[in-house]
Amino acid sequence: MKVALRWHVLLIGFVLTTGAAFAADNPTPSTKTAPLALRPGHAGIASANALATQAGFEVLAKGGNAFDAAIAVASTLSVVEPESSGIGGGFMATMHVASGNRDVFIDARETAPAAVNPKDYLNPDGTPNRDTALKGPFSAGIPGEPAGLVWLAKHYGKLPLADSLAPAIRTARDGFKPDNRLLGSIEDEQKNLQRWPASAAKFLPNGKVPAAGDIWRDPDQAHTLQLLAQYGNAGFYSGKTAKKIVDAVHAAGGNWTLKDMSSYSVKERLPITLDYRGYKIITAPPPSSGGVAIAEILNILSGFDLTKVDQVHRVHLVIESMRRAFRDHNDYLGDPDFVKMPLNMLLSPYYADGLRQTILPDKATPSSMLAPSSGEDPGMHTTHFSIIDADGNMVAITATVNYVLGSTFVADGTGVLLNDEMDDFALVPNKPNVYGLLGSKANAPEPGKRMLSSMSPSIVIGPDRTAVIGSPGGSTIITQVLEGILAFIDGGDAHDVAAHKRFHHQYMPDVVMTEPGTFDASTSEALTKMGYTLKQREPWGFMNVVIWDRRTNKVDAASDPRRADGLGKVQ
Repeated sequence: MKVALRWHVLLIGFVLTTGAAFAADNPTPSTKTAPLALRPGHAGIASANALATQAGFEVLAKGGNAFDAAIAVASTLSVVEPESSGIGGGFMATMHVASGNRDVFIDARETAPAAVNPKDYLNPDGTPNRDTALKGPFSAGIPGEPAGLVWLAKHYGKLPLADSLAPAIRTARDGFKPDNRLLGSIEDEQKNLQRWPASAAKFLPNGKVPAAGDIWRDPDQAHTLQLLAQYGNAGFYSGKTAKKIVDAVHAAGGNWTLKDMSSYSVKERLPITLDYRGYKIITAPPPSSGGVAIAEILNILSGFDLTKVDQVHRVHLVIESMRRAFRDHNDYLGDPDFVKMPLNMLLSPYYADGLRQTILPDKATPSSMLAPSSGEDPGMHTTHFSIIDADGNMVAITATVNYVLGSTFVADGTGVLLNDEMDDFALVPNKPNVYGLLGSKANAPEPGKRMLSSMSPSIVIGPDRTAVIGSPGGSTIITQVLEGILAFIDGGDAHDVAAHKRFHHQYMPDVVMTEPGTFDASTSEALTKMGYTLKQREPWGFMNVVIWDRRTNKVDAASDPRRADGLGKVQ
């Protein structure tokens, strides 16, 4: 297997629940013997909410492209799915630009404020202060999504930013009916939301959780989005909006400054590109750990023919590859603008050869034999959407405010729910964050630094089919996307890939998480005899997939069926 990390970084100035998936079909018949299509001629969108997917199609109908549609989807999700993402958070985007046939990665990840101090995240006894790391203004990094949306419109879109933001502004102003996931999140976080008046005013109107069927409006966020549409970056990172956010953070004891806001910049990077058995995989570079881990796992697996091993040994090989990749994730990775990482080593097929030799053929390798550490269960938050437009432009965007409803802190007068991404730093080296992931000095907080992420938006180009894929899910994002890629390579359609049963191992804790029904009784028994500890938990993730079959020139879009409110549709 050949892996190429195209690793030049360009600093840009200022600068992205009812699940839904839609695709528009081309009625022109085609056969498998016909030449491969050069452009779809139709579009597909899969996102976590029907209103967001519809917003994307609304913008496409105005003459926009996939990048304009991405702005519409992301901003609408900020309104209707704030438990997972929003303009108070950040995103990572893996994109294919049809004109010029080039691949791009947009890093709109949050950054640490200049006054960051690791001591603020410690209890008096030196243990991690989970409340400071996860709730309130100290838990929040400087948002990147607004700048990312501006960057997409300016450099890749066809429409004015105001046109692409219009559906989100309308939805926030006129109102919508919250879905059960949002209502449940508000109920779960009610006590935290009540700690800050602006949070309670936004999420607990009349002092209580909104009822199913209520119309919920967010006029403050509508106004903030309108200023962003009118003035671009200046409408969020300077002027009245920035001052309101910084004043609110200070009033609650935080340490942001106007300079933190005005100095935020998006980074445009070249994605990690690798070849796995004839499939080109385009995925996220650091500060995402996802692409490196996926590449390392696939490098290891490339030495095996998974089609010629039984189910038990296929799972065994995948788990052992996951284990080794997550070990390296913990030790080496961070923000490439601050940390020198041994990426040539981690992405080398020769390094993978060495790791492959450490896998025993019929026995699990205890993680304690690789290096001692500890961890906890990963969480299941964030959001992902996938888009292919009629010209073949592709966008895979994973966006987040980190934990459910982020910091639960809303900046008064803005409608902006701030993220709690500071917990994604290694605030205390070798102590697990909320997702059970460990970290070293490579991911320690520093002024202006981007925290490590598991987000893994990816594009997979095969001999005759192309997939745009990604998912939320904390540390499980990496293994979900990996297993989705393998399911696509095995021939699965969009529904098959999104529905594929999942398992997860992240080095520590040394357990294999499984969904109900992932393994039959005989497979579970065989894995247990090999030394694995299996732990069943509720289904996880919210994968959204769009697949373009270039033989038949059909687009297929699917939203994860694990969500009762999910929807997959072709039109």
